[in-house]
Amino acid sequence: MSVEVRVPTLGESVTEATVATWFKKPGDTVAVDEMLCELETDKVTVEVPSPAAGVLGEIVAAEGETVGVDALLATLSEEGNAGPEEVAPRHHSEMVEDKPAASGGSVDIMVPTLGESVTEATVATWFKAVGDSFEADEMLCELETDKVSVEVPAPAAGVLTSIIANEGDTVAAGGKLAEMSSGAGAAAAKPAAAAPAAAPAASGKDVENAPSANKLMAEKGVDPSTVSGSGKDGRIMKEDVLNALNKPAAAPAPAAAPAAPRAAEDVAREERVKMTKLRQTIARRLKESQNTAAMLTTYNEVDMTEVMALRNQYKDLFEKKHGVRLGFMSFFTKACVHALKEVPEVNAEIDGTDVVYKNYVNMGVAAGTPQGLVVPVIRDADSMSFAEIEKAISEKGKRARDGKLSMAEMQGGTFTISNGGVYGSLMSSPILNPPQSGILGMHKIQDRPMAINGQVVIRPMMYLALSYDHRIVDGKGAVTFLVRVKEALEDPRRLLMDL
Repeated sequence: MSVEVRVPTLGESVTEATVATWFKKPGDTVAVDEMLCELETDKVTVEVPSPAAGVLGEIVAAEGETVGVDALLATLSEEGNAGPEEVAPRHHSEMVEDKPAASGGSVDIMVPTLGESVTEATVATWFKAVGDSFEADEMLCELETDKVSVEVPAPAAGVLTSIIANEGDTVAAGGKLAEMSSGAGAAAAKPAAAAPAAAPAASGKDVENAPSANKLMAEKGVDPSTVSGSGKDGRIMKEDVLNALNKPAAAPAPAAAPAAPRAAEDVAREERVKMTKLRQTIARRLKESQNTAAMLTTYNEVDMTEVMALRNQYKDLFEKKHGVRLGFMSFFTKACVHALKEVPEVNAEIDGTDVVYKNYVNMGVAAGTPQGLVVPVIRDADSMSFAEIEKAISEKGKRARDGKLSMAEMQGGTFTISNGGVYGSLMSSPILNPPQSGILGMHKIQDRPMAINGQVVIRPMMYLALSYDHRIVDGKGAVTFLVRVKEALEDPRRLLMDL
């Protein structure tokens, strides 16, 4: 029976990849989930596992070719007895790794599923060292992706015999992290683990660079030895070559020689820390937003007297009945939902030459965490009550601070609210969360003198800022949206009467 090997999903907004390396050739016998080839996108490398056990037939997409999502890569002849036959053609290093399993109780510790569109992670922390014993489900290490942290539990009780991926290493989904010995063979397996542990390090020096990187280095006359590879096993990627080309500061060094003693002193007082995956993603997405959207911000201010009075009047009863505190976010969420119904383009997004209008509101609520800013999404906020909104925001905020948000909880937002007021911000211009077309910035509530009915009175005021994509939202729509939010908050009864 013939089985097709196709390009897997490459991630959000990624539509094509380059075939970087084939690990197998036609006629080779492969096992289920054994890696057949590696694809290179503009962001990550993706390994393609075998969908079944069998023999690799025709390779349709050769190394260096560009392929789209779900394109045919190769064909595979499925065989019922492929499992036993698979041992013969495997490389010697792979057979060495199999021996501990046969001798008793060796278990591979693998990278778990990282979530939709996430193909790699960085090993952040190992909680156990080689030789340490542990119980089943005890946490062995923590991985960090560009959005969430993932803890890796022990699949069984035993002893850690070797660590394949050290702290700071980048690992692919389904990759191997370490080896352990379980059961009665745990003690005997400790010394035997040293040999397999050294194998990846020895083979890591002889790796094939990405085809696009080789092409670019040839075009630009770049010596590969001068480029630091960030790919698997030090593999040079296209972005590594681009980074090397964009470093013109090395030449002027001799002219700066007289200042060297002071520079060395400054360097000694500095600390260089690699950006986390989350921080890299935040930086990339914010820059993408500025480069892509025609972003503009409009401002207004809101008198918070009525909302604060209503909240003070009912907060105790509200908490007693619903088990959650009544905050300001539910009022702002409700106000935005009403305004989005009147100005739907603020809740829309651009897809190529189309405008996609959303007949629902998935409200993103920006939350600051020790690791950086994340935006959990409250789905179908337009159909939720005040209590349901407050409960959802409270629960998502706690999960965000604990680093427990899943990928699904941070995707699919149609509009975002960001509250810089909790940090004391008086006014700011929030940056869009692409592909959304609008984001509302809340700020600090501050008493200010206001002219009310011809008299100067002190009122609790808040500046509001709406950043919007001018490609889809006109100035009239943006100002109308902000005015409707202001009106709803200054007279909260309008929210209850759907006005």
